[in-house]
Amino acid sequence: MDFPRNHSTNSPSSSSSTSSSTAHHPPPSTTTDNDPMHSWWESVSKQRSRILSLSSLLPSDGITLSSLADSDRPALSLLSSPSAYSLVSSALSSPFSGSGSDPLCQWLYETFQSSDAHLRLLVLSFLPLLSGIYLSRIHSGSSSFPSLAGFEAVLLAVYSSEAKSRSGKPLLVQIPDLSQPSLYHSPRNKPVHDRSRQSVGVLSPPLEPHLAVKSTKRAIIVGTALDCYYKQVSQMPAWSKLEFCKFAAAWAGQDCPCRKNFDLDDNDHNENRNGNSNGHDRFFREDSGFSNGTRSHDDDDVDNEDDVIKDVVVETDNLGINEKGAEILEKKGVRIPLPWELLRAVVTILGHCLFGPSNSQDVKDAASVAIRCLYARASHDLAPQALLALQSLIRLDKSARAAAKAAATAAANVSSNANTPSKAKKPEILLVSK
Repeated sequence: MDFPRNHSTNSPSSSSSTSSSTAHHPPPSTTTDNDPMHSWWESVSKQRSRILSLSSLLPSDGITLSSLADSDRPALSLLSSPSAYSLVSSALSSPFSGSGSDPLCQWLYETFQSSDAHLRLLVLSFLPLLSGIYLSRIHSGSSSFPSLAGFEAVLLAVYSSEAKSRSGKPLLVQIPDLSQPSLYHSPRNKPVHDRSRQSVGVLSPPLEPHLAVKSTKRAIIVGTALDCYYKQVSQMPAWSKLEFCKFAAAWAGQDCPCRKNFDLDDNDHNENRNGNSNGHDRFFREDSGFSNGTRSHDDDDVDNEDDVIKDVVVETDNLGINEKGAEILEKKGVRIPLPWELLRAVVTILGHCLFGPSNSQDVKDAASVAIRCLYARASHDLAPQALLALQSLIRLDKSARAAAKAAATAAANVSSNANTPSKAKKPEILLVSK
């Protein structure tokens, strides 16, 4: 996709005139470059210009975007506006969106090329919606959609930015060595300082430059773009995170039978009690309150498990991922291939959505359902990396919800005890023998 770019002219006449002018006149003062007020006003002017150009592309309700452009922080105002998100979402979800001539994709591409951090953040906030629609259309098998060169140009712009920031280096993680002392433990044996024993894991290999989205490189390009989104995920609005969680659940395939087994069925309970359950079943019974189609009754905390199950069922119903709401979720995406290059970034973002301190309960509930859908998918795909990561998230989610419920119960008991009138104690009578 060829988007217009600005090219500087280097004609001889212009270079000679420039040299002559600089010879007779001193260079202009650069005091304005160091002026914070000037930099702020230049940033606001740039943001207003981009938002006004966006209002001319959307079909209606341009007054809303114009009013946002008049604020002191135009980009952040647009970022937190539900009505503005609805307009952009409708335009991106149009059956004719995503082509090489799509003006909205061109606006996203050019805006991300800006040096303004708030404008780049604004483009990244629409990345879950854009990548979700793009991947769903690619794997839907329908030929009714136009070329998706516009979506691919935006994804490539984000990918190139992330590849440039990594400078050709891989993403590494240090694996802890228990034989070495740390803040939390001291090894039993005397530590041996051997650098060769240090383990290093590769989260992401060095990124190669790409000029087009090929089918063999699509997962790494979208996954890297989502890595760039994750760097700013703490600043993203709730609607952007909700959009991502719903697409993640749809990508896993919401009609998977294993996902329905999370609701548990008492009819097969005797099978597990006879010791025929495998490790997968034991995980759902012991660690997350779920079993593979069965419910465990031989533990002391059956009531607690039942409460967790009911909570997840209620969350599933509220988020529209049950059978009655399948049509609602189907509009958000379809089942797609999930290689580790893409799934790693998805799981990382869902981890923040689950445990981010500033996230709303709706975001946490949506992420809770999404990780269970992905775990069911990973069980069928036999992906050990995904199973380990998602199993850990489910365990942490269960323990966090149990702790929150216990804290709420304790607070309710304290308040009820404080409001309950207590009987006056009788004065104590001490008997003294003479």
